[in-house]
Amino acid sequence: MALSGRIKINHGDVFAHGAYVVGDVEAVRDFDKSSPGKAVQAVDKESGLLVWSVSVLDADPEARKDMKTVTVKISAPHQPIPPEAMPGVPFRPVEFDGLTVTPYLDDKRNRIAYSFRATGMRAPQTSGKPAPRAQNQEAA
Repeated sequence: MALSGRIKINHGDVFAHGAYVVGDVEAVRDFDKSSPGKAVQAVDKESGLLVWSVSVLDADPEARKDMKTVTVKISAPHQPIPPEAMPGVPFRPVEFDGLTVTPYLDDKRNRIAYSFRATGMRAPQTSGKPAPRAQNQEAA
């Protein structure tokens, strides 16, 4: 089958109305390798890079309440830095580079759920040219 594992997708396909960072970027813990008193950060199986997570608000006004906030995991060598907040807005608008989605069965809710991953984050484009990358981001 042509579709297996992570499926590449554009940011606008997932967040057509925009996305906003609503939490801190945090290291993802590798629960298998961690022990009490010694946390080990997860490493992406495909890239070998460290894994970070960030909570994002989906600005789609028709999104279900339980789908308004999603977690995006970012594989990067260093902790990604979210874009700056816009003046007068409490959230930071964001776009993700190298976005992928992996559907899976959520046994607890008996429905299909989605896991989102990215290779980087940046401020949204406001003109015809891409926004500059943050210094801690490498080209995908």
